[in-house]
Amino acid sequence: MIGQGLFHTLQRYRTLHTDRISVLPIVILMPHSACNCRCVMCDIWKDNKNLKQLTVKDVEALLNSLKKFGTQQIVMSGGEALLNVHFFTLCRILKEQNIKITLLSTGLSIKKHAVELLKWVDDLIVSLDGDEKVHDLIRDIPGAFRKLKEGVEHIRELAPEYRITSRTVIHRLNFQNWPAIIEAGKQMGLNQMSFLPADVSSQAFNRPTAWSEPKQHEILPEESQLPLFQEVINQLPVQYRSDFADRFIAESPTKIQDIYRYYAAFYGYNDFPFKKCNAPWVSTVIEADGSVRPCFFHEAIGTIREQSLEEILNNKAAVDFRKTLNVSTNATCVKCVCSLNLSPFAKLN
Repeated sequence: MIGQGLFHTLQRYRTLHTDRISVLPIVILMPHSACNCRCVMCDIWKDNKNLKQLTVKDVEALLNSLKKFGTQQIVMSGGEALLNVHFFTLCRILKEQNIKITLLSTGLSIKKHAVELLKWVDDLIVSLDGDEKVHDLIRDIPGAFRKLKEGVEHIRELAPEYRITSRTVIHRLNFQNWPAIIEAGKQMGLNQMSFLPADVSSQAFNRPTAWSEPKQHEILPEESQLPLFQEVINQLPVQYRSDFADRFIAESPTKIQDIYRYYAAFYGYNDFPFKKCNAPWVSTVIEADGSVRPCFFHEAIGTIREQSLEEILNNKAAVDFRKTLNVSTNATCVKCVCSLNLSPFAKLN
């Protein structure tokens, strides 16, 4: 009998070669549409009054498809997933299927939920935008940094080995604060830090339309700032050599350079950095209203409130989308800031 791991690997190869989903290692769920921050680079919070959220019934209805697809990891994203009053019930339902759960959080309420997080969530990724002053400015929430720091430290006291990492969106308002961000992460006791540029060109994150140039330039570094941006990046591998070496900083120095190249591309200095991505073949995004997307940045292809996830992902339109998608030339993919490339041999557990 073929071992389960080998069977899963073969099914991943099958998916990549046929464009039909045979196995789906990762599913991103958005349990709640609202957010408890008002970040300058995101519009999710602007629609907080129009609340949408996944229900227990929604998640229970997913189980057959998740089991058939051999899903190994659920990433709880948002909005702020912890705003869903049934969040930990949703986690329990999924954990009973031996699915690993990762939570992306603003960190504002993780201290309050620390005990339940340790019980139901396997690892935590928090948003960190700067030192205290810069973080609170970008989040537009007084005390946001303090609440995040206290939450991380409280979890550390309860479970020192629990994995907590951070994700930082680097942009015009915080790139000069980059060393201070790294120092803040170290002081909090994070296990790892990751950095990416800001998405300023798509309709993701609750944007009815893509941002126009005036709005983009609230987040894009000014053209005159690019030499300073490059200088900051050039100093990071020197100043934090050991943190790159031991992967405390998740990206390589080359990947960090790509953040500069991403912004420089808007001014015509170079092409957008090439990204190898197979997200639509190995994952899917289910939004708070049940809409299903191939990834965060492409259009919805169905809703779990009308069809099963299996039916949505393997209908003709979805299969044709994957067959014809060239991530190296697709306009959305070319400017993507958050690619995923999962090898058939990659282990998630």
